[in-house]
Amino acid sequence: MESVPELFGSMVFNDARMRERLPRETYEAIQKAIRSGERLPNETAAVCANAMKDWAIEKGATHFTHWFQPMTGITAEKHDSFIKPTEDGRVIMELSGKGLVQGEPDASSFPSGGLRATFEARGYTAWDPTSYAFIKENTLCIPTAFCAYGGEALDKKTPLLRSMQALNRQALRILRLFGDIQTVSVKPTVGPEQEYFLVDRALYEKRRDLRFTGRTLFGAKPPKGQELEDHYFGSIKPRVAAFMQELDTELWKLGVLDKTRHNEVAPSQHELAPIFSTVNIATDHNQLTMEMMQKVALRHGLVCLLHEKPFAGVNGSGKHNNWSLVTSGGVNLLEPGDTPYENAQFLLFLCAVLKAVDEYQDLLRISVATAGNDHRLGANEAPPAVVSVSLGEELTAILTAIEAEAPYDAHELEMIKVGVHVLPRFPKDTTDRNRTSPFAFTGNKFEFRMPGSSLSIAGVNTVLNTITAEALRTFADELENASDFTAALHALIRDTVRAHKRIIFNGNGYDAAWIAEAERRGLLNLPTTPDAMPYFLHAKNIALFTRHRVLSETEMRSRYEILMENYCKVIHIEALTMLDMVNKDVLPAASAYAGKLAADMDKKLAAVPDAACGYETERIRNLSALTDDAYAKAVLLQNAVSASRETQSVGDLAAFCRDTILPAMHALRIAVDEMETLTAKAYWPYPSYSELLFSEE
Repeated sequence: MESVPELFGSMVFNDARMRERLPRETYEAIQKAIRSGERLPNETAAVCANAMKDWAIEKGATHFTHWFQPMTGITAEKHDSFIKPTEDGRVIMELSGKGLVQGEPDASSFPSGGLRATFEARGYTAWDPTSYAFIKENTLCIPTAFCAYGGEALDKKTPLLRSMQALNRQALRILRLFGDIQTVSVKPTVGPEQEYFLVDRALYEKRRDLRFTGRTLFGAKPPKGQELEDHYFGSIKPRVAAFMQELDTELWKLGVLDKTRHNEVAPSQHELAPIFSTVNIATDHNQLTMEMMQKVALRHGLVCLLHEKPFAGVNGSGKHNNWSLVTSGGVNLLEPGDTPYENAQFLLFLCAVLKAVDEYQDLLRISVATAGNDHRLGANEAPPAVVSVSLGEELTAILTAIEAEAPYDAHELEMIKVGVHVLPRFPKDTTDRNRTSPFAFTGNKFEFRMPGSSLSIAGVNTVLNTITAEALRTFADELENASDFTAALHALIRDTVRAHKRIIFNGNGYDAAWIAEAERRGLLNLPTTPDAMPYFLHAKNIALFTRHRVLSETEMRSRYEILMENYCKVIHIEALTMLDMVNKDVLPAASAYAGKLAADMDKKLAAVPDAACGYETERIRNLSALTDDAYAKAVLLQNAVSASRETQSVGDLAAFCRDTILPAMHALRIAVDEMETLTAKAYWPYPSYSELLFSEE
């Protein structure tokens, strides 16, 4: 068996493979493109394509594909074989430079928000040399961007790459002001923690709601959930451990820096966390991680659920986006150092993030807006829909002193003392971790906790990169024109703290008093996707994305349409699935059980005319009432779905889904869940929460 170092990256055409297989000038040209973002010459691509093909064939690959990330949120691929016919009736194996650089999928068959009509099919995929090619299931996968015939971005990678360019451009301006002439580039890095559920496949197959929507639309609360807090970091069950081990192996082959695994809070819930990578690579790797989770789970008789809230009443699943900025020399620009109050460069970048989050809190909320995540935000496992920043006591005190133009009294690090002599003492961190904060500083990075578990992190980081680039742009404009840099720098940091301190909150984000306080501060509270999405097209946001050439106004409007349509489609699918389950399974099951009880009662009375039939009588009465109630609520839901078809604009339809269809679904669920508690297990048509949540054994 291969050791982990031998296994890691074995299916990736990475730096080591390129150095080994490419001519020196070709290798150096590609490395220069990766470092600085310069375009590769066509002849370089042709040489690289041939070497990549030879390596892939040696690894057993027979096909190649342009692997891209359309607006569906998942990845797409069309496979082409390497074969090329020869005149003597044979074939040779070939991958041309053009085949590497450019592909042509059908652009009208993917979500385009009106950018592509059905008859306008042409679109292009373009090789992204900053993300290594890899082999998956005997196919060479070439990471690519996806654009329309007119050049408009139809994917999530293109805006992400543009935002990285914008951030790099503005960050370098700031570094040059501090005298740094060595740094070639500044790139955002990300480590996305991934939460997920595992359930038994046989049980999953018996739940139409899980198969069609990814979440349970019905389900009575089990006797035991997460109340005892015994699952978090608990011993991993053998079946799950075997899944995790195979998942690690598959991800390591693909060069994914899968580092940490553990049980999460809810039964059957788990988490995987990687080591940080450049945001473009981290995004590609997270898409691969989600795909591999689902494939490997099936091989172990399990199903991996990535929905944000697959089970009501227990924690949902998020994806914590740990974001930082690193120079080409390896310097983390969000590293405070031992004396952050004296680290002016760090304080300026910190203030840029504060300014960015405060001024564009709407965009951060929009970046995580989905129908699934709306169920999770504000619950006990996720931050509220109000965006705020937690800095911790030390940094908050430093900024407070700067605002007041008062000296900061630095303290020595306190040592942790646990009262057992044999245990080592260690320094106490200068700040606690705030798991209720949407955007928390955690030592040398910001942890954005709002993204849902199924979300591509491309959109989230496109926003983070762009809004930070904008803050840095305004800083650079001001400082470059200053006659006294030091005085201007101090004033800029002070004024930024004063202007944006409202976004700082270190307390309990779950406290209802905070929501009221946030609104008094003027912070936005956007609990649902239809509440948030209209802000996307506000003039300031269009100006932001167009100024930095991340998205054109046309591309923004198309994304608005795509995201709103997706919200409506998801809720319609869920509503129709509920109706299908109630009409075909739930009502017949409850009626059948009530009929059995009535037959049992008749037999009992026939044998003993004055026999007590309290259980049967009461249960029949309750089930009959609930059956009638569920039927009436199903009719109301059906009427709501029918009425929605008359709604014209996507904005009005989304609001109708939120205000009419979702409440009707909730009302129907209440009745059905109570019916489940009164119906014998043999008659209830679906596996229960008790079975699903404890099915990993």
